Amino acid sequence: MTLLVILAVFLAPALIAVSVRAFSEQPHWRDASHAATGLAPAPKQHADAVAQVYAARTWGTRGGVAVHTWVAVKRSGAARYTRHEVIGWRLRRNGSAVVSGSERAPDGQWFSNPPQRLADLRGPGVDAVIDKIEAAVANYPHRAEYRTWPGPNSNTFVAHIGRQVPELRLDLPPTGIGKDYLAGGAFFARAPSGTGWQVSLYGAAGVLVALREGVEVNVLGMSAGIRFWPPAVKLPGLGTWPRGD
Repeated sequence: MTLLVILAVFLAPALIAVSVRAFSEQPHWRDASHAATGLAPAPKQHADAVAQVYAARTWGTRGGVAVHTWVAVKRSGAARYTRHEVIGWRLRRNGSAVVSGSERAPDGQWFSNPPQRLADLRGPGVDAVIDKIEAAVANYPHRAEYRTWPGPNSNTFVAHIGRQVPELRLDLPPTGIGKDYLAGGAFFARAPSGTGWQVSLYGAAGVLVALREGVEVNVLGMSAGIRFWPPAVKLPGLGTWPRGD
């Protein structure tokens, strides 16, 4: 019976998502777009501080089950955004997987995959939130590590920021493989939203219970669960429904 539940809830949705992805037309990664999508307000038209979190499907077949997440911030009066993320191949080049800079659009496509905005804070008080975000970026303990599965990866990094900056109220999608890899290899920690708690065995198995995320079960890095409000079902590969990701 347990095996049937795992097959129905975890493996079947993931296989469906990967199959659809495998037959969809995608550009070569060298030709893929990273163009802005208009989800971030232009600094010239919006002088107030902005802090946003984005998720976009990864390139290739992996995008059937996984997203890449990042944080973009702009202080009051700043002319540019700073984008904070973890990129695996940068580790081999620079000795650190953490990338912070203004070269990429804050709301850009990720290898031609459009982003979804997970958090959007603007206006008074956001500069203080940015201070906390930048402190969390600075103390991320896995700068010199990167593993696609089960982590630490880009989603581990953003979940780490969420735990230290509860103002973001992050509800990372079930496609955020690596989000349940707790920083420092911990077994118990706050949920990324800061509204509950979770236990996790190195991101490969665990349980999360929180007001924001609802109840999630992690099996082999894939998450499934139910969000209480707004009501939604979370499934591996297929994402959060009715909110798609």
